Amino acid sequence: MEDILKELKDDLSKVNTEHELSEVKTKYLGKKGNITLLSSKIKDLPVEEKKTFGANLNKIKVEATNLIESKKEEIATLILNKKLESESIDITLPSTKVPMGSPNIVEKIVEEVEELLMSMGYDVVDGPEIEKDEYNFEMLNLPKGHPARDAQDTFYVEGEELLLRSQTSPVQVRTMLEGKGEKPIRMICPGKTYRRDDDDATHSHQFMQIEGLLIDKNVSLSDLKGTFDVIAKHLFGEDCKTRFRPSYYPFTEPSVETDISCHVCKGKGCSVCKNTGWITVSGAGMVHPNVLKNCGYDPKKWQGFAFGFGAERLAMIKYGIDDLRAFYMTDLREVQNFDRKED
Repeated sequence: MEDILKELKDDLSKVNTEHELSEVKTKYLGKKGNITLLSSKIKDLPVEEKKTFGANLNKIKVEATNLIESKKEEIATLILNKKLESESIDITLPSTKVPMGSPNIVEKIVEEVEELLMSMGYDVVDGPEIEKDEYNFEMLNLPKGHPARDAQDTFYVEGEELLLRSQTSPVQVRTMLEGKGEKPIRMICPGKTYRRDDDDATHSHQFMQIEGLLIDKNVSLSDLKGTFDVIAKHLFGEDCKTRFRPSYYPFTEPSVETDISCHVCKGKGCSVCKNTGWITVSGAGMVHPNVLKNCGYDPKKWQGFAFGFGAERLAMIKYGIDDLRAFYMTDLREVQNFDRKED
């Protein structure tokens, strides 16, 4: 045993690599290693010598294992030191610039509108994207068979009672129901909406809406006009002009389309505004008396206005983007373009 241990120490002194160490370990502690083979001699020894031989054999195994592990740590240290010497970093050199993304431009528009309206006392409210027909249509003055339902072109999930919401207006209904006809309301509900549409540069089957609702006493159309004017100037600059044009929506009466002066030609007429000097950005109006009744508010005591923007449309107008599919791509070059315009 002592000769084997001495031979092991001699072999270890010549080892310089992990591969060489592995070979030495196999030579002495492998299945057919010099130390392992000594175990086969125990059966041939007299009974009185087996105990002493076994104890000495275990001792030699432990010592051999420790010697090999110690050599392993020594080699690992040498390898690490050589690696540190060859891969040293010069901290005075300029670092590598890693391209980074930024928040999606639609997300930034939504947050900008949220912050503005919260400063005006509005609450940000959320609601389910899988909605009941009752909230998405019926309580908004759109009973079954109403022709305006065709324009929504809805994704139905279960029969005709469960659907992917085609607008965020159901959140307004839910908020009014919670008010129980007794509380004034100021709320906005940004969120995803879904309609059957072919995806192209200006249309998408899924888009972001930002709807607002105010319910109180003695509310008039001029309050809506003032609110829209504040939003438009905040998004498009203090020189932005606004106007209302009569329109029709089943859930508002009177209804209007809201326009802003073209920020490209400053109202003179160009291809962006189709030579009108104006760009339509949203629909709005005074909450229809039937909607107030359906949600528990007495239209003789309470009035309100509602408005809705397409977040993608706001971003396209503000940043001069001509293809809304760019919002959902992961091309960092597009994101960088948005950031430059933002700055």
